Amino acid sequence: MAYTPEMSQEASRTLRRIAWASGKPMTKTLDFLMKSITMFIDPEKICAKCKDTSICKACVFSKENHKSCNQVFQ
Repeated sequence: MAYTPEMSQEASRTLRRIAWASGKPMTKTLDFLMKSITMFIDPEKICAKCKDTSICKACVFSKENHKSCNQVFQ
């Protein structure tokens, strides 16, 4: 498992409520949120600061894998 930082109380409460609403466990909800947030972030900014280029082709921010809001909501 990857390094898991502790969450603030506010972040934990927010995640818990989103999980309740989705009917999923917090772990699956967090995974979904992390995959979904990529739609709202400029991948070029992420790639420019990335310190791990070993998985570029599999990365959710790569040009091949990145989905923008426009692609998802059309």
